[in-house]
Amino acid sequence: MDLLALTDFNLVARHGGFGRAARESGRPKATLSRRVADLESGLNLRLFERGARTLKLTEEGRALYERTSGLLTELDETAAAIASGAEAPRGRLKVSAPLLFSQAAMGKLAARFALKYPDVRLEVTTEDRAVDMVEEGYDLVIRVNPDPDARLVGRIFLRDRLVVVASPTLALPAGTAPAPAVVRESGAADPNSTWEMTGPSGTKRIAVKPVLRLSSLFMVRDAVRAGVGAARLPLSLVTQDLRAGRLAHWGDVEGPEIALWALYPSRRLLSSRVSAFLDFLKEAFPIGSPDELASFID
Repeated sequence: MDLLALTDFNLVARHGGFGRAARESGRPKATLSRRVADLESGLNLRLFERGARTLKLTEEGRALYERTSGLLTELDETAAAIASGAEAPRGRLKVSAPLLFSQAAMGKLAARFALKYPDVRLEVTTEDRAVDMVEEGYDLVIRVNPDPDARLVGRIFLRDRLVVVASPTLALPAGTAPAPAVVRESGAADPNSTWEMTGPSGTKRIAVKPVLRLSSLFMVRDAVRAGVGAARLPLSLVTQDLRAGRLAHWGDVEGPEIALWALYPSRRLLSSRVSAFLDFLKEAFPIGSPDELASFID
């Protein structure tokens, strides 16, 4: 197989078209088109479906891209390391992280990582959706309790849990009276519901009536601090408020723990950049406890 043709194929696949790949690389569009055609001819496979204005990977093309893009990256990194006489991580590292973790810690983490590895160009995108790592060019994603995916491997680096908190000025209702609640959700919902929580006296179920619906957990926390209602929030987000007496702990929410995973494609060789970032997360959260995440939150 022609390695140069394979490299040009990956370039076109990554940028989604011959024109865009040519502009980004400075290579002639005609050269890229010829090399990809030669590769298709040599493999006796169609790698792209060519429309009037669109270019889309075929199933075979996607499989080839997924299995070779990491290998080519490793070859480039190895050649650069040998040429420079160093093995320090270098190059672009694209990471996707969920909103709450990004707001709480990623700014400080990214700055520390950049200072430790100045030759790595770290790019962090904040989003809660399930991204396609290969299609969108991510090297690593951080996700909360992700669904199983045979294409990805990873590790848990942080654990958290939900607690029910309220302002000390708001008393826990007695009997069946509902407690005012601040919730993070969208769309129409039943105005009344119940929360189950565990406290010193055992499991308790309380009725709640939402008085605010907010899209950010930081907004929810601030509203609870103001005394408008109770809320279910990650322990890491309210640890400092509980210690300072700004919030009162009503109980722990029953249910599965919150686990943050660092994930990367299983078919891809683990680059030195990804390895360095995984080690960096382990150093930042050696135990993986809510207290460690709370230390990042102002």
